[in-house]
Amino acid sequence: MFMEFLRNNKIAAGLLTILRVYLGWSWMTAGWGKVTGDFNAGGYLNGVVANEAVMTQYPTYHAFIENFALPNAGVFSFMVAWGELLVGIGLILGVLTTAAAFFGIMMNFAFMFAGTISSNPWMILLTVFILAAGYNAGRIGGDRWVMPYIKATVFKGKFAKIAGQGA
Repeated sequence: MFMEFLRNNKIAAGLLTILRVYLGWSWMTAGWGKVTGDFNAGGYLNGVVANEAVMTQYPTYHAFIENFALPNAGVFSFMVAWGELLVGIGLILGVLTTAAAFFGIMMNFAFMFAGTISSNPWMILLTVFILAAGYNAGRIGGDRWVMPYIKATVFKGKFAKIAGQGA
């Protein structure tokens, strides 16, 4: 019953829009500061490698940070800064909302695995509602026009064929 409300109700779409814009603003402002500033994730990554809790609780993640992310800190700096900015813009505009929410929640989990708590648990909790709502989270936004266009052009009737309506 709650999922039906979350995924199909117009009132839920309005509430999700408020949630989406709040989260989007949080992501966008964090990303904008990094994109326009002199952001370098190297110091943060060194801190993750030195964190004993990460080393003992998440040894695979620790190895990934130490052996892959840290040597490529420049690439990770670019990906984090632009990822945060684009997730924020996507959520604010309601364009590719579920994709933006998915990548946002992935970044939140990555930050938490690295030992950073901050606002990440709160953002994860709110993002779960956006992901569970699916299309309804972007109904009051660009997804109203973008998603039908993508379905009609990119997938070219594959959904109709699956539903038994196509040739």
